[in-house]
Amino acid sequence: MSGRSGTASGRLHRVSLLTWIAVGSLVAWGWLLLGQGGFWRTDVRLPPRPDDEPGQRPPEERARGDEPETWPSVAVVVPARDEAGVLPVSLASLLAQDYPGPAEILLVDDGSTDGTGRLARELADRTEGGLPLTVTSPGEPEPGWTGKLWAVRHGIALARTREPAPEYLLLTDADIAHAPDSLRELVAAARASGLDLVSQMARLRVATFWERLIVPAFVYFFAQLYPFRRVNRPRARTAAAAGGCVLLRDAAALHARVPESIRHAVIDDVALARAVKRGGGRIWLGLAERVDSVRPYPGLGELWRMVSRSAYAQLLHSPVLLLGTVAGLAVVYLAPPACLLGGALYENGAAAAAGGAAWAVMAGTYAPMLRYYRQPLWLAPLLPFTAALYLLMTVHSAVQHYRGRGAAWKGRTYSRPRRVPEEQFDPVDSGRPDPANPR
Repeated sequence: MSGRSGTASGRLHRVSLLTWIAVGSLVAWGWLLLGQGGFWRTDVRLPPRPDDEPGQRPPEERARGDEPETWPSVAVVVPARDEAGVLPVSLASLLAQDYPGPAEILLVDDGSTDGTGRLARELADRTEGGLPLTVTSPGEPEPGWTGKLWAVRHGIALARTREPAPEYLLLTDADIAHAPDSLRELVAAARASGLDLVSQMARLRVATFWERLIVPAFVYFFAQLYPFRRVNRPRARTAAAAGGCVLLRDAAALHARVPESIRHAVIDDVALARAVKRGGGRIWLGLAERVDSVRPYPGLGELWRMVSRSAYAQLLHSPVLLLGTVAGLAVVYLAPPACLLGGALYENGAAAAAGGAAWAVMAGTYAPMLRYYRQPLWLAPLLPFTAALYLLMTVHSAVQHYRGRGAAWKGRTYSRPRRVPEEQFDPVDSGRPDPANPR
């Protein structure tokens, strides 16, 4: 008799625990849905001109009368390390920019071994009437600098020696392709809205099965961490940018002392946005329509390395934050399908209902991102599986860190950054992963 009682008690305990987990997950999704800045929305696009109605007139249909009478000078700074494979598309798109004002491309060859600099010059020579190109090299980074920021520093310093000095800096990665009017639209939006930083999250390549499964979720998770609408509120503390495409007013860069103040940042784009916003600058972040990443990640291995090399940096290399992240991912993303199946198995209607409802909310918030990436909606219920992969990537990132391999990019490995003395620079933490800036 006591054995039957114990069995019943154990079953009741499992049912009760399952119910609490399912309800907890549903509550978490309710909070995300209502209190996380509408993170699932994908209608945050380049700011409209003053005489545009919201959602009306795409950039290519806007009248030239909407544009500034005098176009400011722009320096396009492109850090590049072993990027010969993508330059024929990305650099060609920059050379072909239709920009009415003075503009120059400064490609900073960051120790490439594949002929990146030579190819860049050849592409410029073959482009008639394109923007002028200068290829330069900064040498190896000084201690305390990441390779990309060292290259950006060199490019910005060179730009400031030009006449006229640039009013704006377009910081863009070597794997980003721009539509011909991209620079024109960025500058017009910045001038019309009085913005110090305008950043568009480039649309990443989605061609293979693994890219379809992982890439839209990557942007979805980023938006959940940094809701774009909240980032764009001047009084909100949330700040973020997408490093693949950042138009930055040079005066704001000088005021925020970037890139020097963030020279150690592995995830430099969020650190940059935070530094500008802390300095009183106005920033804007949204999804791009005409800016695309051309870097392929055809297999799971490439995507795994892209995520894991910087995932632990987002957690400030903290074991406590790692444990909290793993627990949070499990409750928010893995629990709903588990509770639905467990509730059906143990005939627990409450757990099944709560788990199913949480899973439905999850899939519903993911659907807009799938539509933005032009992917089938049947991928939405697979988000828990994708989240499980991200959980494993994050743990792998921590393991790599403690093995001394840290964040790595093209032959360089960055350990945990040392704290920057406050009397020299404002400390800005290393930020969080950026799908448009895997460097």
